[in-house]
Amino acid sequence: MSIELNTTDGQVTITTDVIATIAGGAAVECYGIVGMASKNQIKDGISEILRKENFARGVLVRQEEDHLHIDMYIIVSYGTKISEVAHNVQSQVKYTLNKSLGLSIDSVNIYIQGVRVEKD
Repeated sequence: MSIELNTTDGQVTITTDVIATIAGGAAVECYGIVGMASKNQIKDGISEILRKENFARGVLVRQEEDHLHIDMYIIVSYGTKISEVAHNVQSQVKYTLNKSLGLSIDSVNIYIQGVRVEKD
């Protein structure tokens, strides 16, 4: 699936994998995030932390008419306030996608798949 943008210079096609990878990269930069988790936990293993090249497996991009919705599956660090971490991820993802691709995101839904204790 892809998203078509019409600009003054022509038409731009952006695949949902690109959007998912950029969104995943923006999310893991936020404080309190241990990593991305797979959206298919039964098939992929429970609470597996995804590496950078697999961020798209932890993000689902949905397009309904002219609206873009993103579902993110994340693992948070123990001791952080989950609601604040989720809000920060939502804000960061919307900002990053708007600045890098010029996309207006209608909703960013956060699904907490686990809590991990980070070892020093």
